[in-house]
Amino acid sequence: MSFYGLLNLPWWGYVLFTLISTHITMICVTVFLHRSQAHRALDLHPIVSHFFRFWLWLTTGMKTKEWVAVHRKHHAKCETEDDPHSPQVEGLNTVLWQGAELYRAEKKIPETLEKYGKGTPDDWLERHVYSTPFLRGKLGVIMLLYIDLLLLGGPGLIVWGIQMAWTPFFAAGIVNGIGHYFGYRNFECPDAATNIVPWGIFIAGEELHNNHHTYGTSAKLSVKWWEFDIGWAYIKTLSILGLAKVKRLHPTTKTIKNKHEVDMDTLKAIINNRLQLLTCYMHEVVMPVFKTERKNTWDNNKYRSLCAKTKSLLRRNDALIKPEEMSHIEQALANSRALTVVYEYRTRLQEIWNRTAASNHELLQALRNWCVEAEQSGIKQLQEFVSYVRSYHLKEA
Repeated sequence: MSFYGLLNLPWWGYVLFTLISTHITMICVTVFLHRSQAHRALDLHPIVSHFFRFWLWLTTGMKTKEWVAVHRKHHAKCETEDDPHSPQVEGLNTVLWQGAELYRAEKKIPETLEKYGKGTPDDWLERHVYSTPFLRGKLGVIMLLYIDLLLLGGPGLIVWGIQMAWTPFFAAGIVNGIGHYFGYRNFECPDAATNIVPWGIFIAGEELHNNHHTYGTSAKLSVKWWEFDIGWAYIKTLSILGLAKVKRLHPTTKTIKNKHEVDMDTLKAIINNRLQLLTCYMHEVVMPVFKTERKNTWDNNKYRSLCAKTKSLLRRNDALIKPEEMSHIEQALANSRALTVVYEYRTRLQEIWNRTAASNHELLQALRNWCVEAEQSGIKQLQEFVSYVRSYHLKEA
């Protein structure tokens, strides 16, 4: 056997080997750990599940229960002091460069595993192979080192190092760090999750993090027509082969022409797709009114600074607005009756779906009252939005 191992690859062969092996690892993380185990968005054939578990044990040493528990807690406590890895709390640099350490610290907490790790594999393989304390649980990654050295020779040590760093950096660092700090937002969910880029290829679809936090139980992470989720492409392929069954997707809506009555179907569509509707309200009502007020009322130096600060704040979810930033919104509302009206109607609309103790009939009546009163506001954009709400309907699955 030569210094370059059994395969004796050219330089680009080592690059290709590394990219393929790390890509398989990311697919295992997103399809198996994330979408199937943590969120129950799909069921996988036992053969596929066992391959994913084996590959993750070999290339990362991660245990299914630990990863799932930490991730579920992240969703339950997002952007709070109890979030295992929030850059809004810990700081971006900490999560970006020490995300794996934050994960390791959280997985050692028994209460986290007990509360959030339910329903994960607990068979003989999990207990006696994948979760064995032998060699501190590193038997898989040690085996990978020997495999890399055997196949690739000396360069295999470099490849192994990249394989070991790949998931901690891209999954724990980039997704949990950048994905809660920079990027674009399709939906103003209550946390700071962003879509890093619209093409989820390099991190297997996890780039579309804002979409995921909006529709947490959806097996598909892309929402807009121009977004691409390669993880979903693999899931569809497995489904065609009979190796996966999709259980949940994000709801999609349609409008029904000449529908003028708010009924239970309307209410169901709104409750299931409330963040999409809220985004539409911001684009079609709040922003047009804001622009009109800026042109007609605030077009002078006195209000120029206020407008710049307020525009982005009006788009943001209230949970993400700091107390000192709220003063800018209050100042803008104090100088515009129209903006005050549409802002209050947005708040009232949110309160309808936040009334968790109310019956469906009570919610329906509240929505009907909201529509009637909004129509009487005299604000054109708000009246047009009411027509849109009345035509709102869920597409059939």
